[in-house]
Amino acid sequence: MDTIKLFPSKKKESSSNESELSLVAFSQFTRSQLQAGTVALIGAGPGDAELLTIKALSYLQQADVVLYDYLVSDDIMALIPNSTILVCVGKKAGHHSVPQHKTNQLLVDFATQGYKVARIKGGDPFIFGRGGEELEVLADAGIQFEVIPGITSAAGATAYAGIPLTHRDYAQSALFITGHLKSEEDQMDWTTLARGHQTLVIYMGLMKSSHIQEQLIKHGRSTSTPLAIIERGTQKQQKVLLGQLSDLSTLAQQAQSPSLIVVGEVVQLAKKLSWFQTENQITKQTQKVAV
Repeated sequence: MDTIKLFPSKKKESSSNESELSLVAFSQFTRSQLQAGTVALIGAGPGDAELLTIKALSYLQQADVVLYDYLVSDDIMALIPNSTILVCVGKKAGHHSVPQHKTNQLLVDFATQGYKVARIKGGDPFIFGRGGEELEVLADAGIQFEVIPGITSAAGATAYAGIPLTHRDYAQSALFITGHLKSEEDQMDWTTLARGHQTLVIYMGLMKSSHIQEQLIKHGRSTSTPLAIIERGTQKQQKVLLGQLSDLSTLAQQAQSPSLIVVGEVVQLAKKLSWFQTENQITKQTQKVAV
């Protein structure tokens, strides 16, 4: 009979002084400096402040000016020093939005004036975040910049909803698309998007949910395909609506932005793999204890 070999002994405990020295060395090793006249394009991740990278947090605390979007959570904004100049350049349906050209110009102006500039976006700035467009403007203006990636919402929100993007039994690929499209100018390859045994993650798709549902079914996706809408993924207010593809347009009316639409067989694992406690679940548990 096979036996389990003895595990290696634990690492020798360090003294408090050694631990403090290790932390100082780590801080010095990882602490990049945001230079004056430079723009740091930062991915904030989907909302949970603990998902920020160390470099993202460091640059947010070094910046003189932070230009931010509506998708950056309050918990992350609270990590920025009070002395920092905050400029909201978000875009939101039905609300006053800052035009993209204005945002581009603000980045150029602040950097030209010698400020340390952080441009923070929800998720990852290179995945449906217009990060590339903004950096092109900076490059044309001769302004130095850095990119600090973030956890994209598709990976973060699905993980917190208990939905693996790929699974050997259910999905051999995952596709990310934007639902921010015009029906009359739709050039999406719906035949490819409607294939089975793959996970389709749709950003900004609530307003076009009826069109998306119609096209997927029309091009072969079964009406009974498992579906999830994840609202405010990874945050305490996270809300997950589960159903089938035939329910998409109806469920979309119960959700608010920011939300992700997830279509695919992997969604059936959501209840089994659910692990994240939302604000609503914590409240219910507290009420039970009180009783």
